[in-house]
Amino acid sequence: MSRWWLKHSLAHLDSSLRSLGNCLITKISTGSVSSLLGVVKSTGATQLFFNHLYDPISLVRDHRAKEVLTAHGIAVRSFNADLLYEPWDVNDAQGRPFNNFAAFWEKCLSMPYDPEAPLLPPKRIISGDVSTCALDPLVFEDESEKGSNALLARAWSPGWSNADKALTTFINGPLIEYSKNRRKADSATTSFLSPHLHFGEVSVRKVFHLVRIKQVLWANEGNKAGEESVYLFLKSIGLREYSRYLSFNHPYSHERPLLGHLKFFPWVVNEGYFKTWRQGRTGYPLMDAGMRELWATGWLHDRIRVVVSSFFVKVLQLPWRWGMKYFWDTLLDADLKSDALGWQYIYGALPDGREFDHIDNPQFEGYKFDPNGEYVRWWLPELARLPTDWIHHPWNAPESVLQAAGIELGSN
Repeated sequence: MSRWWLKHSLAHLDSSLRSLGNCLITKISTGSVSSLLGVVKSTGATQLFFNHLYDPISLVRDHRAKEVLTAHGIAVRSFNADLLYEPWDVNDAQGRPFNNFAAFWEKCLSMPYDPEAPLLPPKRIISGDVSTCALDPLVFEDESEKGSNALLARAWSPGWSNADKALTTFINGPLIEYSKNRRKADSATTSFLSPHLHFGEVSVRKVFHLVRIKQVLWANEGNKAGEESVYLFLKSIGLREYSRYLSFNHPYSHERPLLGHLKFFPWVVNEGYFKTWRQGRTGYPLMDAGMRELWATGWLHDRIRVVVSSFFVKVLQLPWRWGMKYFWDTLLDADLKSDALGWQYIYGALPDGREFDHIDNPQFEGYKFDPNGEYVRWWLPELARLPTDWIHHPWNAPESVLQAAGIELGSN
């Protein structure tokens, strides 16, 4: 799914660069550092600028690139463009990294300086000679994927200008009632910015500053609900920050638990359970609706992500890395750092994670996040005629109600 987004995001970027007098150079290579050096030499570039990433693979690659290019006389500079604050700038009183989100985020909000404001885009870019630098065409989807991927364009618009529109729409619309509506799975109550943030189409600092402006305005107006909405939305931004913070300070967090005693937990290795979960055929309506939405759209509301991942590790007790890998393959906003944080939190592998015996029961979560059953009916049409009283637990419905709704338990 995310490759479809990347394809259109890069096309949008290339179009924007051409309007500024430049173009995007794409290369396919088994060695990114050697390929980058080749581009630098063919264009005659004397400086290289790049933005930091914080996962272990990117850190090693970027360090190597800086070493190699510096050795060839290229001036290399790197910047923070993905976070409000660099991970090494946020520590406790003893100078050590935080190991729980609450303390980390409190420190971020009390830093003596605000995150840098984003810069305006340039009006023109003076390009070097790229005529001798051949472009490699990138293939992001095969023929079998084009049909399903075409449906994504109906719901999503990749690209930086569309990210700006999405941000403006959210700030001037759903943000003010975010505290009241953020948990509703049956309506568009969240920002939908995560794919744009993941692919670098909008700066997290831009989001932060524009939302803080709203916070000041609402505070001056005495709008307590608006202030609470900003507080909660910024907390979600903080969780994204924390995922990168953990990845930087614990580079193995995407492959093994932070709490060592869970390293040898006896997971149930059952491909049948895994297939049932993926296909949304467990028999729990909210759980199954979520998995079918994920397959169809590449998207899940954050509360539904919690429900399906909790069911995966705590009811089915399947290996958490299976679930994380499936999210990586199917989510439009697939993000190694955020996904690792989410899965580790759900199954209790973080110091401040949930207790392992804390289960998000799909039936009771349905009452909270889909009280009228509209979300379930949309994604599980076989339950469309079931009354709301039974929509989240059809197994308790009287036989006459099931017959009237055309439902046969264990069959359809």
